[in-house]
This record gives sequence, C-alpha cells and structure tokens, in this order.
Amino acid sequence: MDIRRLDRLALSLTGEVISRVEPEHLRLATPCPDWTLYGLLRHLVGQNRGFAASARGAGQAWAVWHGGDLADDPVRAYEASADEVTAAFAEDGVLERRFALPEVGEGFTVPGRVAIGFHLLDYVVHAWDVAVTIGERWEPAGELTDAALRVAAKVPEEGRGAGAAFRRRIALDGDAAPGDRLLALLGRDPSWTPGPC
Repeated sequence: MDIRRLDRLALSLTGEVISRVEPEHLRLATPCPDWTLYGLLRHLVGQNRGFAASARGAGQAWAVWHGGDLADDPVRAYEASADEVTAAFAEDGVLERRFALPEVGEGFTVPGRVAIGFHLLDYVVHAWDVAVTIGERWEPAGELTDAALRVAAKVPEEGRGAGAAFRRRIALDGDAAPGDRLLALLGRDPSWTPGPC
C-alpha cells in the first residue's frame, strides 16, 4: 500500500469538499460536537501543519498542532496547509522517521508510515464531516475507503468518548456500505443531518 499516494488522495477529497464551502456555511454545526464548520476547518489546517512539523522532527510542542489560521480565505488556507504536509511527507526516510503525536499522549511517537495512516483516516472522515454539513456528496475512491477502514479497525476502544478524538463505535447492519462502516467504526452516525444553528 502506497500510504503517501493514498494520503494525497485523502487531502484532495477533503479539498474538493472544502472548495464548496460558502461564507454562510462557516457557522453551521458539524458532526463533531465541539466544532462549527469554521472550527473544523481550523482543525484541519492546524493538523496539516502539525503533521508537517512532526515529519520534520518538530512536532512535540502542542502549539504547532493548534490554531490553524484561516485568515479571510478558508479554501486557500487549507490548500496551503495541504501543500505543506504533502511536501513534508514526501521527504526521504519519512516512512521510518518517528513522528511525535502529543495529542495522543505526551512523548507518544510512531513510525511515519503509521502516522501518515492516522492522517489519511482523519482526512477521509473529516471530508464526510464537511460534506454532510453543507449538503454535499462524500464519495471517496474505493481504495481510499479500504485503506481508511484498515486503519480505523485498529483504533482502540479505550479512550473514546466525549471530548476524545473518536466516539464509541456504532453498530450497523452487516450489509452496510463500506463508507458507512468506516463512519460507524469512529463513532459517527451515517444518518446524521445538520440541525438548526
């Protein structure tokens, strides 16, 4: 599995959905209970910058992971952060390099290959968060969904819940579509719809 190529597909999927965001969408609630769409986009920009810093050996500080700046153009801010993380992930030796992921735990590190898998999962699923919030379709390529499912299946159940990165898994019928299974593995209800602001 070429994890870097698949990660670029995940970034592109998310970017395509973000390109349809209008200013009036930014205050909408998202499936992520703590974030409006504006907050979710800030998170995506901040995570790209954090993963890029971590790929280059400077991801230990919490500050590099937070406060993604959207300025007055969320689409451009996302594209710039996606370019930054793509360039960092393309560096020689990055798949074996240790990535610091302080949001998982202080001093927590994983090999680059694993960290990029986490990044891929985050962006495939957050693409759905954005899409469903603004009433757009979410159609990741089959190979992208398959790769994200493999990573999601390894996310431990402990440490999930309110305020955590993922909620508890949701049970679905055995014949659920792969995309719905992916969402449910991470505690998202595939039937979620936006409510009033």
